[in-house]
Amino acid sequence: MNTPRISPKASALAEKAKGLIPGLSQLLSKRPDQFAPGSWPVYYSRAKGCQVWDLDGRSYLDMGVSAVGATVLGYADDEVNQAVTRAVELGSNCSLNCPEEVELAERLCQLHPWAQAVRYARTGGEAMAVAVRIARAHTGRDIVAFCGYHGWHDWYLAANLHQQDALEGHLLKGLSPKGVPKGLTGTALTFRYNHPEELEAIVARHGDKLAAVIMEPVRNYWPLDGFLQKARDLARQAGAVFVFDEISAGFRLATGGAHLALGVEPDMAVLGKALGNGFAIAAIMGRAAVMDAVHETFISSLNWTERIGPCAALCVLRKHQRENVGEHLVAIGQQVQQGWARIAQDRGVTLAISGIAPMSHFSFAEDDPLLWKSVFVQMMLERGYLTNTYFYPMLAHRPAQVDDYLAAMDQVVAEMKALHEAGRLGQALIGPVASSGFTRLT
Repeated sequence: MNTPRISPKASALAEKAKGLIPGLSQLLSKRPDQFAPGSWPVYYSRAKGCQVWDLDGRSYLDMGVSAVGATVLGYADDEVNQAVTRAVELGSNCSLNCPEEVELAERLCQLHPWAQAVRYARTGGEAMAVAVRIARAHTGRDIVAFCGYHGWHDWYLAANLHQQDALEGHLLKGLSPKGVPKGLTGTALTFRYNHPEELEAIVARHGDKLAAVIMEPVRNYWPLDGFLQKARDLARQAGAVFVFDEISAGFRLATGGAHLALGVEPDMAVLGKALGNGFAIAAIMGRAAVMDAVHETFISSLNWTERIGPCAALCVLRKHQRENVGEHLVAIGQQVQQGWARIAQDRGVTLAISGIAPMSHFSFAEDDPLLWKSVFVQMMLERGYLTNTYFYPMLAHRPAQVDDYLAAMDQVVAEMKALHEAGRLGQALIGPVASSGFTRLT
């Protein structure tokens, strides 16, 4: 059994990082304060399949978010690594363009027959900014309506200029628009998933100024009563570009975008994260009439032309389709969600379980849920599991590993319940309680 306390080596490196890297990490979802700050390992030395080793060589089975959804096949997948190694050996960048980007564009359009053109980026957030720029160039309009989380760029955070809590309920709360030009006030308007009446009100008021309607096709909830179709129809009624953000949902249900399994075609879609299985690649796909607006604006970056991303993506597409990875992710996710529900019932603890099976999460519906979460993470680390209240399955996850994880969780929840009833749950925690979202890290 691993000791849960953060190692001196990792602790010292984290303290150094705080002085050199504002926020400690480039990604909020990897900051240790989001989990159990006194015991979270923070840094890894290597990762393979679904195993992770920390700086002291301790091994954990990753039953958490699998590189925040990026490694849909598993860490350091042999086939993808071989493709990338060959790309590096042939030269990862050059004064000329790599032919693989043409092959990848053709493959993506074959998988998504509604699309005729593709542009690339290397991260999800910048790809969404590209999509918004194209939509605005195509329509000659400024306003975008959206639901869900779509990154850190000005176009998105501008929603909180108009109304400070406009992004509340869109995955991350407390996002400050400080640094976003105040001139963008009123250019980003929010509506809630499965609430077409809210989008209808936006279209009624701003339809002639609406450049795009942007949303994830699915995440926490399944679309109800034809919601996706209604959103698409409202966008087209307004003459706006209908955009699916597939950065998280893509490759969870099908090879390509989740919308392929849901039967609704957008005007544009953005893929990222799992497209490269951990290597940086994002794609913006669209109908030719919309994508042609690229010629009327300026969208260009050197590292969008490097070779590694397209080579990794081509390999991921081949393996994902060959292995029917979407079906595996759904099955593993269902196994986990059913286990969570069984544990909650058996141990008398209330868990609020949500998310589609391949993007599962729960929360402790108890007094002081962040304390429960922090102790849970810490106690699972003791048993060799790197986990949280989220679970994104990978192809590398096997049913037997899920059974072992659920058995360990059952023991942990039973122990936590006993500590809670004795009034000693807080005494079990090493370090502070986890943060609830975006907060200053000092």
